[in-house]
Amino acid sequence: MILLTMAASLKFMKPTCTNGICSKTSTSQIAFFYSSLYIIAIGAGGTKPNISTFGADQFDDFNPYEKNLKVSFFNWWMFSSFIGALCATLGLVYIQENLGWGLGYGIPTAGLLFSLVIFYIGSPIYRHKIRKTKSPARDLIRVPIAAFRNRKIQLPDNPSELHEFDTQDYIRSGKRQVVHSPAFRCLDKAAIKHGNGGDSKPPCTVTQVEGTKLVLGMALVWLVTLIPSTIWAQINTLFVKQGTTLDRSLSPSFRIPAASLGSFVTLSMLLSVPMYDRYFVPFMRRRTGNPRGITMLQRLGVGFVIQVMAIAIAYAVEVRRMHVIRVQHISGPKQIVPMSIFWLLPQYVLLGVADVFNAIGLLEFFYDQSPEDMQSLGTTFFTSGIGVGNFLNSFLVTLVDKVTGRNGEKGWIGDNLNDCHLDYYYGFLMVISILNLGAFFWASSRYVYKRETKEVNEGCVEMETKALDTSLGLHA
Repeated sequence: MILLTMAASLKFMKPTCTNGICSKTSTSQIAFFYSSLYIIAIGAGGTKPNISTFGADQFDDFNPYEKNLKVSFFNWWMFSSFIGALCATLGLVYIQENLGWGLGYGIPTAGLLFSLVIFYIGSPIYRHKIRKTKSPARDLIRVPIAAFRNRKIQLPDNPSELHEFDTQDYIRSGKRQVVHSPAFRCLDKAAIKHGNGGDSKPPCTVTQVEGTKLVLGMALVWLVTLIPSTIWAQINTLFVKQGTTLDRSLSPSFRIPAASLGSFVTLSMLLSVPMYDRYFVPFMRRRTGNPRGITMLQRLGVGFVIQVMAIAIAYAVEVRRMHVIRVQHISGPKQIVPMSIFWLLPQYVLLGVADVFNAIGLLEFFYDQSPEDMQSLGTTFFTSGIGVGNFLNSFLVTLVDKVTGRNGEKGWIGDNLNDCHLDYYYGFLMVISILNLGAFFWASSRYVYKRETKEVNEGCVEMETKALDTSLGLHA
């Protein structure tokens, strides 16, 4: 951020402009600017997968009071993140456009330095989770190899005959034992006793096998979150472009920026989080007995349904916009459609409400269901899903534009939204969202939540199901 502030502030780091005409940017200026952006990306790669994980690790799972508090942690962590996003969209954007980019970048740079000082001051009192295995990710490779090596050996009928350490061994070592599940049965062959023949390597334990199963199960859920991430990407792309064609006048002298409607996603999310945490969860908790109110996959399912509703409304609004264009005989790219930009407001608000269910729910799901010592991998699933969703959005826009616009035909997406068929593209997104929702229901029905054993009193062992749901993902 310091380098980016320098690139926007120092005269020799940016092109010179005279009477509104700027000289060509030099190679060194471009290199410096993009280097700062990539360094920010590298830094974000270190913080984003770990900051929420580290925050959740501050709660003790063995303390009933702290465990109940942890249920709400991700709701309020995302709430605080969106407050920052709201300040950026409403405050920093104004500063950057009216007072200068140097100041606009300098303020968050100073904020980062201040937060870094606070982080170091708090370091002595943070709880640091002790890693109990040297290389937790090694099992992800070892288990499939061992299962393939034992592929011709018959699995025992009783899972208790598979290799596993005694429960007291886990208690003494401070590790958590994961209970056997029927998912991905082929991997159970890695835990067959004496299945390696002359191989001196001991078989994998059931806990190690279950850790690999959990990652595969999360990967399956991750795949069906890519389309919802693609839908969310419309907020900053086609929704904004669509808004530029509508009437944005609030008064004769003021026009609302099309991109500012994105703040309604943040506002609706900020209003919905307290309502979800303080009213919806207690209400559903009394009905289901689940401390979370509903299971994590049920929460995701509700969010995805709301998202389908949002893209359906976007499609209906675009059909209405195209009807007005035909009636008014509008064809020019800069002609304004006599239709208020606030027609787009419902789709923005619904996507903000959906975020309370699917964005926060995904973050909590991937953290909660990750194998021990691999929670950062879980939150990486969350951040990578958003990134891949954005790439998928760019790919779909490019592909659809090329396919539908070939041979001189009117494309679905074009530079002139007043002379294309954006309604067809929204209809296409709605169809694949519905299909993806069906795929999500299928994946959820196959998913088995993590079940662990923990010591509750000396000599006593209790079974703990992380999602309080021992069977199918969508059943309470």
